[in-house]
Amino acid sequence: QVQLVESGGGLVQAGGSLRLSCAVSGSIFGVNTMGWYRQSPGKQRELVASITSGGTTNYADSLKGRFTISRDNAKNTVYLQLNSLKPEDTAVYYCNADVLVYEAWGMNYWGKGTLVTVSS
Repeated sequence: QVQLVESGGGLVQAGGSLRLSCAVSGSIFGVNTMGWYRQSPGKQRELVASITSGGTTNYADSLKGRFTISRDNAKNTVYLQLNSLKPEDTAVYYCNADVLVYEAWGMNYWGKGTLVTVSS
């Protein structure tokens, strides 16, 4: 059974930093694009950043420069470094991954989310 397990959320003061991690577990062939989304109360889930297996990154325009996505392909893990955090960054952050369960078949998976709370 494939699972995405997130960690690293928590409470931080404005201006602080956090590092989120998301590991893909289970019997898989590989992982293509991985990404992070976030959802604040009353708002739609939005893309934060994504990264391909080759390392090409894509960021939400409003978050460029403060957040950095990276991955370790050997560990099937994606990271999100959050710097200069603001109260408006408070949200549940979700990991997403295109997982190749078999060489020619895959599915898109979501993690359960990790809460990031930024206090002013």
